[in-house]
Amino acid sequence: MSSKSNDAADDQKWGAGALGDFIRSQRRLAELSQRELAKLADLSDAYLSQLERGLHEPSVRVVNGLSSALNVPADKLLRFLGRDRHEGGAVSTESAIQTDEALTDVQKQSLLGVYRAFIAANDL
Repeated sequence: MSSKSNDAADDQKWGAGALGDFIRSQRRLAELSQRELAKLADLSDAYLSQLERGLHEPSVRVVNGLSSALNVPADKLLRFLGRDRHEGGAVSTESAIQTDEALTDVQKQSLLGVYRAFIAANDL
């Protein structure tokens, strides 16, 4: 595989595609249809479908609507667009878990729970 195709694959880990995957994952965890989430976020069904497929990068208004509808902080959604990377461009552990295609939604939630418990224990 050429380095050009590797760069394209790397680009898809973050950005509209990663955000779309996360939105779909959270929608399914909340047991919402696309139509139900679209209504809660004040979006059209077609636009939400396009977001989930990574075809558009949403505006701040759309991110805020999805944040409210999914009960997920807006900054967490923005991380998938590459707007909240740690120093040196490193990705947060939670973002890496949430975008790992090798894990199921249930596995992601379980792993996030364990990770957060370790972090909370360190803060005591």
